[in-house]
Amino acid sequence: MEPTTGPATAGPQTPPRDVDALIVGGGPAGLMAALYLARFRRSVLLIDANQSRLAKIPRSHNYPGFAEGVTGSALLATLRDQMRRYPIDTATGLVETLVRTGDGGFEAGWPGGSARARRVLLASGVADTPPAMPHTLEALRAGTLRYCPVCDGYEVIDRAVGVIADGSAGVGEALYLRHFTPRVTVFLDEGAASLTDADRSTLSGAGIRWAREPIGSIRHGDDRITVRHGEQETVCDALYCALGLDIHASLAKRLGAETDESGYLVVDRHHATTIPGLYAAGDVAQGLNQITVAMGGAAIAASAMHLGLAAR
Repeated sequence: MEPTTGPATAGPQTPPRDVDALIVGGGPAGLMAALYLARFRRSVLLIDANQSRLAKIPRSHNYPGFAEGVTGSALLATLRDQMRRYPIDTATGLVETLVRTGDGGFEAGWPGGSARARRVLLASGVADTPPAMPHTLEALRAGTLRYCPVCDGYEVIDRAVGVIADGSAGVGEALYLRHFTPRVTVFLDEGAASLTDADRSTLSGAGIRWAREPIGSIRHGDDRITVRHGEQETVCDALYCALGLDIHASLAKRLGAETDESGYLVVDRHHATTIPGLYAAGDVAQGLNQITVAMGGAAIAASAMHLGLAAR
């Protein structure tokens, strides 16, 4: 997202700009919240680090309104174009500091800029942990390496599917995918040695195979992905990565916001965090990591922020 001209993108010597609402993150949740708040006639500043997971999705088939599916980059461009039709200021950067001010608001800082806001929405998202091996990006772009069986499990019905994991965490994902196909194989960083007896019993009971040797490499070609484990290779139609997520909640955690056992920000039915005036929506907050869920949560949060501002 290109920054607008003016104080939002000025150098650090410029005094912080004052706005009603600051949004951290320019993915689906951040863009939806900005749109709602602008239509509520609130002054809005959106800071985007250009790290949205949406841009990495080759094609989504479960986003409504696109019968043939839509690429993440195209959907992101459409949302940005719609946002630009409203008086929303933007800046490009990674917000590094967020502190409370004496009047109950917040002050945020990023390289080259700062701003004060009466309300803040964190839509900073998460980052998937990719396999530490070559050809990962190539396979991701081709759609043979995937991260979300909720999003696209339908597309692998009865196909050969792999799950790459670093231990027991991959068992749950393999079981989830078993609903769509009987042809599931688990590949592990350290091989079968990282599976417990209970894991093996669970997988066997579901008819799920696992490779005994540690995974060595992946290779994309002909719309399939080849997994090398030890001296053997297994060809899959899709490989799901279950190596975990980096949840971008540090700004809120430094303020003392509560997180759940997985690290997601705890929010109420208005998407308010446990810090007054601080809201969260999208993948950084509790809930299902889905585009539609992120946008719905952002609409709820923006509406609550507007009403809260009106009460002051």
